[in-house]
Amino acid sequence: MIPVTSFAGKTVAVFGLGGSGLASCHALKAGGAEVVAADDSAENVAKAAQAGFITADLRNVSWAKFAALVLAPGVPLTHPVPHWSVLKAREAGVEVIGDIELFCRERRRHAPNAPFVAITGTNGKSTTTALIAHLTKVAGYDTQMGGNIGTAILSLEPPRMGRVHVIEMSSYQIDLTPSLDPSVGILLNVSEDHIDRHGTLAHYAAVKERLVAAVQEGGTAIVGVDDGYCRDVADRLDRAGKNVVRISVKNPLASGLYVEHGNIVRASGGARSEVAALGGIGSLRGLHNAQNAACAAAAALAMGISLDVLQNGLRSFPGLAHRMEQVGRRGNVLFVNDSKGTNADATAHALSSFVDIFWIAGGKPKAGGITSLTGFFPRIRKAYLIGEAAQEFSGTLGQVPHEISQTLDVAVEHAARDAEASGLTDAVVLLSPACASFDQYRNFEIRGTKFRELVQALPGVKPVV
Repeated sequence: MIPVTSFAGKTVAVFGLGGSGLASCHALKAGGAEVVAADDSAENVAKAAQAGFITADLRNVSWAKFAALVLAPGVPLTHPVPHWSVLKAREAGVEVIGDIELFCRERRRHAPNAPFVAITGTNGKSTTTALIAHLTKVAGYDTQMGGNIGTAILSLEPPRMGRVHVIEMSSYQIDLTPSLDPSVGILLNVSEDHIDRHGTLAHYAAVKERLVAAVQEGGTAIVGVDDGYCRDVADRLDRAGKNVVRISVKNPLASGLYVEHGNIVRASGGARSEVAALGGIGSLRGLHNAQNAACAAAAALAMGISLDVLQNGLRSFPGLAHRMEQVGRRGNVLFVNDSKGTNADATAHALSSFVDIFWIAGGKPKAGGITSLTGFFPRIRKAYLIGEAAQEFSGTLGQVPHEISQTLDVAVEHAARDAEASGLTDAVVLLSPACASFDQYRNFEIRGTKFRELVQALPGVKPVV
């Protein structure tokens, strides 16, 4: 745990008592603050009370005593409308911050030069975060990984020299971190997402930009420049005097890191040199993972990690659970769990990575469905549709061979049978739903775990080595 000493002797309201909210309560209390915990869920309030915290309905208390409101990232700050607790705080002149802001203040007080890598982007941030954490572990760092990837940041060990914090940040978390100042900041990409929480794509992109714009003096801002928003961000950072490393997987760069023929190449001052090879690394298959790897490599180089250690780290990366995870093989058939592909943009990355695909898709549909994926339909040998989106997706697929399997267990059984019978040398049974999981599973992790279990229960399936 990281005790939050910056509010010692003060009273802090915490709203939103899920994992990060409760961790904030414990960290504030450990640092000497008095905590008043609240939530719209009576069950969460009861859990906080059982943990020994003062709880209250923040509608019925005096806000004059609060030094800050620590807000969980899932609670609306601005859109579609600010949560009532945010309005109460603003009326009382109380600052509204998040748990990563508490971390930043502790780091600044106690170890301002301790390595802090922050990662954001619409897609790929979890894989990039996990890969950077893996690389720093291989390089001998005491590595603490958390944030949006799962572990609340205040549940990690405190910052100190020799210990690196590798933190995935959503746009919601950036919004709540006004003094964000990583030593290495990474913006992978920007595409349309979470507009319901930010109002416009321009505002969403501006929030993402803050992470790299806030890199501390002497730090490194790493920006993927394969979309227009991020190209503009890199140019603005350049003009502001930041140390910017541009990343591309689509075009060679005059300065920065780019991917060419399966190799990460560094260009600088008219010279170019190979940084690392990606060929044959199954956990980093596909153009999207090439971008993730190039950004991770840039972070490793910024931290002084050697090329040999970098290459060894890339080759030994096991991949992220539920994201292009190779969960088994039977004969010529590879089974891939991409349950984290919860929108069409993420699924496009998976479909682009294989040629002969037996595709399991569906769940709770999102706006736009799979119409943007039509360019990948020639790769699909057959689709197996599940969940609420099955009928809609069937209409979009048209003449592409498909069946409505309804449930994941039926889809796995039929896809495995058809892939094996196809005789194709590189057949892939791919779960990449292009949908949320909520119609059938509580979250994508549970859905992906179920897929893995179903695959590994098939006769003759062996682990991928």
